Amino acid sequence: MSRLGTGYLRCLQAIGRRMDYGENVYGREWDVLVVLDACRADLLRSVATDVDFLDAVETVRSVGSSSSEWLENTFGGRAETGRTVMVTGNTWTDRYLEADAFAALDEVWKYAWDDDLGTVRPATITDRAIALDREHDPDRLVVHYMQPHHPFVPDPIAGDDGMARTGSHSNDANPWVLLRRGEITTERVRSAYRANLEYVLAEVRTLVENVTGRVAITADHGNLFGEWGLYGHPMHTPVPALLAVPWAETDGQGRRSSVPTLEPPEPLPVSRIYGAETDSERLAALGYLSTQ
Repeated sequence: MSRLGTGYLRCLQAIGRRMDYGENVYGREWDVLVVLDACRADLLRSVATDVDFLDAVETVRSVGSSSSEWLENTFGGRAETGRTVMVTGNTWTDRYLEADAFAALDEVWKYAWDDDLGTVRPATITDRAIALDREHDPDRLVVHYMQPHHPFVPDPIAGDDGMARTGSHSNDANPWVLLRRGEITTERVRSAYRANLEYVLAEVRTLVENVTGRVAITADHGNLFGEWGLYGHPMHTPVPALLAVPWAETDGQGRRSSVPTLEPPEPLPVSRIYGAETDSERLAALGYLSTQ
């Protein structure tokens, strides 16, 4: 990335750090919140007609342009977390959330990471969410799936080595860098991105069948396909296409048709995985410092 491009993103981020640019999910009514990592609003809307539990998909503005920012701005210092159970495959929880602040925080990625895929399978998230919902009967249940965030499981893109539990990547390891460099087409990435959403929605359907109450489906942030010259999801970046996330609601069916089978290890892993690298170093490693 050129110095000019880096300076351009830095200017946007300097503005973003000073903006209160979204709506906190706790300002809305829901019993179960399904978070689809890095899902654009227009992407969910494009598949909604083929999903029997989805109806209208509206667009809301996220409180973060990256997972770390969304976690901090959503849960930091809020009393509601004490009545919230959270089940998550997102590794940033280790740095930005405190387990003691929640009724229960199940960081599934710590014990059910799939090294071959480079992510957490959505079925493991569903399994643990159903188990904790029955065990705790919480006021609020947050279920954070890693899909449709890359790696694109049903339709992998060559050159994408997935996520890393250590929070690091090579600069050549994700679709957004390949797209910026012109080594892959936008159509190819969009197709794989959509397939990954359809893949996770099959698990969301199982979740909806087994919980009760109002289920809301949203995302922590979107992804950029070149809007404003950017790709992926840089943190603190107030680009409308990145902050536009879906909001759809349905009713849990409470069928109890699924029997959870995954047993977390005892004791649960507690070590923090991130080192002392700066936000800039992590952005560069993840390939998010990218412009046309």
